[in-house]
Amino acid sequence: MCGFKRFYEGMKPWVNELINVVVAGAAGKMGQEVVKAVLGDPDLVLAGAVDVKASGLDAGKLAGLPDCDILISDSVQAALQNKKADVLIDFTNAQAAAKNAKAALKNRVFPIIGATGLDEAEIDELRKIAKKTKIGVLIVPNFTLGAVLMMDFARQAARYFPNVEIIELHHDQKVDAPSGTALLTAQSIDKERKPFHQGHPQEYEKLVGARGGEWNGIRLHSVRLPGLVAHQEVIFGGPGQMLTIRHDSISRESFMPGVILAIKKAPQLQGVNIGLETVL
Repeated sequence: MCGFKRFYEGMKPWVNELINVVVAGAAGKMGQEVVKAVLGDPDLVLAGAVDVKASGLDAGKLAGLPDCDILISDSVQAALQNKKADVLIDFTNAQAAAKNAKAALKNRVFPIIGATGLDEAEIDELRKIAKKTKIGVLIVPNFTLGAVLMMDFARQAARYFPNVEIIELHHDQKVDAPSGTALLTAQSIDKERKPFHQGHPQEYEKLVGARGGEWNGIRLHSVRLPGLVAHQEVIFGGPGQMLTIRHDSISRESFMPGVILAIKKAPQLQGVNIGLETVL
């Protein structure tokens, strides 16, 4: 945890007071890492933890730390009301995250959604509630700083290389495909390149799905295997050359600097914001 403190010393000028954080999905692998990161940061207070699979357990002990006297609740609503919360950070799933975010907004708590898979209808509903409550929402498909740079580099490359495919690789317990990062990358590239359909005009699949999913002509491929964490490569092709931009998260620790940054800066935002780059 000392590493996080050193990393964020430069952030303290705009951290005026302690930020109370509730972690949803606290028993999951990402949730446990977030609990450790919050407990290890001097500017943050773990105000609550929620997970239906671990109700009643101490959040710190479950994450491999000494007891922190925060018992995991099975209700986000209860966790938000038991203690004053400023931020809810959610690593559950798309369905639960959307519901939890609505509860947070109604309790005037800023929701940060780390779960991927929210659809446009859910995001639009959050946008309406955020406008009404004047409390912002931050949706982050990927908290790693390297992934943000990868997407930015890919967007720049797309101006010169219109032929591109995206391959994302995740652990076999990830339920949505393609990943939120892959979709966000494709959307970012799409803003830079002119409408373009790549590949042979008479191309066909002998096996449905062999060419992956498609976003405006950009092919996306998902790999799910045990042993993986979170990986993505964006492959550009041109006459006589290839350009590959790749990012690898070797451990979930890679997400924590971005998580802490999001928690500290997100309350300054208004409306619905998508991507860690909105707080960089």
